Formats: sequence, structure tokens, C-alpha cells
Amino acid sequence: METRGDLDSVLPFLPLILRSSALFWPSQAIEALRALALGPDVSRVRSGEVLFDAILDLRDYIGLSSQNLARGAASGFSLFFDELMSKMDSRLWFDEVVPEMARLLLRLPSLLEAHYLKSDELLGEGKFGLRIMGPEEPGIVFLHQELIAALLSCAMFCLFPTGDRGFRGLPIINFDCLFASLHRNGKQSQVQKIRCLVHYFERISLKMPTGYVSFERKVLPLENSNHGIVYPTAASWSTSTLPLCSFEIFSSGLIEDQSHEAIEVDFANEYLGGGALGWGCVQEEIRFMINPELIIGMLFMTAMGDNEAIEIVGVERFSCYTGYGSSFQFTDDYQDNKPYDSMGRRKTRIVAIDALCSPRMRQYEVGCLVREANKALCGFLDQPKFKRFFKAKDTGNSENGNKYTPEGNSENKISQVIDSQDSIGIATGNWGCGAFGGDPEIKSIIQWLGASQGLRPFIHYYTFGEEALLRLEELTRWILQHGWTVGDLWSMLVEYSDQRLNGETNLGFFAWLLPPQQKTSDAIWKCC
Repeated sequence: METRGDLDSVLPFLPLILRSSALFWPSQAIEALRALALGPDVSRVRSGEVLFDAILDLRDYIGLSSQNLARGAASGFSLFFDELMSKMDSRLWFDEVVPEMARLLLRLPSLLEAHYLKSDELLGEGKFGLRIMGPEEPGIVFLHQELIAALLSCAMFCLFPTGDRGFRGLPIINFDCLFASLHRNGKQSQVQKIRCLVHYFERISLKMPTGYVSFERKVLPLENSNHGIVYPTAASWSTSTLPLCSFEIFSSGLIEDQSHEAIEVDFANEYLGGGALGWGCVQEEIRFMINPELIIGMLFMTAMGDNEAIEIVGVERFSCYTGYGSSFQFTDDYQDNKPYDSMGRRKTRIVAIDALCSPRMRQYEVGCLVREANKALCGFLDQPKFKRFFKAKDTGNSENGNKYTPEGNSENKISQVIDSQDSIGIATGNWGCGAFGGDPEIKSIIQWLGASQGLRPFIHYYTFGEEALLRLEELTRWILQHGWTVGDLWSMLVEYSDQRLNGETNLGFFAWLLPPQQKTSDAIWKCC
């Protein structure tokens, strides 16, 4: 196996054993999986209760019996598959889906070995294999959708070791907590989350997807490095002469339904996925249910620092839904028709960025403004374009600091894919608001700053009916008409925040900034 270092990193978190440079299931686990693969006539697994017993046996065979599952998980499996699922759907699940998942698990060792052997062949020289991606470690992992399906089957059967995950800053990955939540409170939203996941396994048992998904850890270095732009200071933001990108507001619709070529923002927890496999059911958790391949990032991505983001490209959507939070409901199958890029990934781009939680008045402090703006910048930054821009600027090829020239042909396939993002904008909404408690007016402006500084051509902003943003279109149109730069808008945001902290104004940012009846005051114009 060529990419041995990558495997060494993740092996303690996989349910397999390594022997003579090859991956294996323990022999008893192989026999149990073979029985499951032959269907209920052989395995006798025809109910949620018996399925959970089979899961416990598998965990025992791979040495996980000492790592307890969530209390109530057994009752949750029984409740969902034996009572909440229709008889017809239950029969399909145990006759066809569970056997196919067992066959996937039997193929997992060979799928992983092929993954490591083919990573370099697919992408050229580099480190792109499955591995634990820790703090301050920018990099990318490419996974085939069949391998993701096998890993998700491990999570469904609760087969991942969990002992050291918390110590390494890794979120939960097995599904036991999700099923346990059915037993504890019976919330319909939890039932509907499981329906989405069950539907995913039903779909892949009928036809296995054949594309790839990439998971990239993006880092803004805190000091000079070879990784690109350094974490900007407040002074850097205030002196930026970059123009603000276009800004379009959508009062209805959902980010995941947007039809433009744009990076879709995941309003993330610092632990990727947040409460997707627990109690949560808001924006991030819902996205992880309708695009379950996102969950696999939780296997190997450690918690994000203030200068980090995670970008995921290629995940397929499998479910339709209605509602939000307690009203969330799986409604139907979804056929994803997004085209593929040259790397075999669907052109669905998602970036996870975590906002400050419950910042209250602290969010108006300069340090917090810098943190949030840099978090958005890290997620939104088109780094190859940024490098080209400033290379051109340094060599005198830019006019007024606003043009750039390309560097020529990329050296490998990764660069070719990333370099072709000039037309890709940002699709976002009320990031860091709602349950996180952020000021919607401030957060919308911060994302505009991040997208503009990151050289994205546009933001498409979904307001989700937020009343505080009724004047957002008026504000953005007014600012663009006056030709403000990133530095201009940043300076006004800092001035407003300082007045807000000192009790000099109780107005929202929009009302504070917009001139009454379009009469511009000297205070507004001084930044221009």
C-alpha cells in the first residue's frame, strides 16, 4: 500500500486491522457480515431489535465491546424499524438494503486499498488519501462515492472506534446517538432525520453512485507560510482597496436549491456536522441529512480553529424535505442532476464556516469583527485567483489594483480544477444568526466583505424572511452606487460597532449608515 502515512493516521479510527500491509476484518466479523449479506433467511435479521443484536455481535468481534453505545440506542433501533417504518418498507430494508450494506462492508478493505493505490494515479503527485486532517493542516482528501457508502454503512452499524475521537477533536460519527434520541424524546424531527438516512441507503442499494467527493481543510496561516494569504489584521481590512462584489437578495428560496454556480455556505458548528448525528435539526444538520455523504467528513476532520474552513465538493443530494427545526420532514426522493467536473465530482460546492456562538455585545468588538470576517474570507477565498491578482499587482500589471493576469498553465489536475473558479460566487444567508445569536445586519455585511476580499464575483443572499434585513437591498444598492471599497465598508462597520459598544447609538447598522431620505451626511462620505 503506497500511501502508508495517510493510513497510519486514520487506522486507529477504522474498524479494520492491518496485517502484512493489507487491511482485513477479523475472521468472526467476516462470517457475521457474510450471513447478513445472504439476507434474513440466513442471518435471521428481520427486525430492528435483532439488527441491533447483530450490531453488538459485530462490535464484539472487532474489539469494541468495551466502548459503550448511547443509552437507549437499542430501543431506538427497535422503535424505528419495528414500529415507525411501514411493513412494506421494513421488508425492503431487511430483505435488500441490509444485505447490500453488509456486502459493502465486506468490500471495505479492498475499497480502501484501491483508494490509497489510486490516489496518486488520479491526481498526480501529492497527498490526497483518507487521513485525519488536524488543526493548521491545509489539504484535501478525494473519496469515491462507493467508498463513502461503505464508510457510512460502518456508521449506521456503529462500527467505528470512538475511544480517542474526543481527545483528537473529532465529532461523533456512529449513528447510535441519533437512534437513542428517539427513545429519549421521540421528536418527529429526529424520526425524519433517520428517514433521510434510510432513504440514502435504499438508493445506493439500488444503484451505486460512481463519482468522487473532495474534502478540503482551508487555513489562513497566522504567520507567513507557503500556504498563501496570511490572517488579515484590522489594519489590513481597513486599507483594502478591492471593490465590493455584486450583491443580490432573494426573499424566498433555499441555498441548496440555488441554480447558479456558487459555493453554498454551511452555517457550521466548529465540529463539522454539528448536531447532525445528535439532537440538532437546523441549517447544517438538515444539509447533512439531505446530502448524507457530508457526514463522512466528520470521520476525519477535526474541529475548526478561528482561521479554518472546510470546503466539500461533489456530494449528491438524495432527499426532498419541508420545514425547519421541529417541523423538519422528509418528503420524497430527490434526483440530483448537477453536472460533473473534470475530476468526477458533482458541481455542488459547500463550505463550512462556524460563527461565534452567543456573542451578544462582544460581536461589536474589533477582535470579534476580525475573527468573523477572516472566517468568511477563509471559506470564500479563491486562493489561486488571489495569488495571481497580487502577483500581477506586485509586477505592475494591474490597473488601479483591480485587475489581474493569469500565471499560465496549471502544473497538475488539482490546480486546473481550482483555477477555473473565476465565475463562482457565494450563496449564503443568515450565517451565525438564529440559534447562534448574531446580529443579522452585521453578519450580512461581514460575509459581503469576505466574499469581496476573497475575489468572488457575487453574493446571492437568502434572507429567509428575516425582518432585520428588509433594508438590505436598499443598503447594498446605495453602497455599490457610491463605489465603496472593502476598506471603506470595513471602516464604517468598525465606527458603527464602536458607537454601539459605547452606547452612542441603539440603531441597527443599516439605519445608522443609510442617509435619511437619501440625503448623505458628511459622516457617511468621509470614508469615501
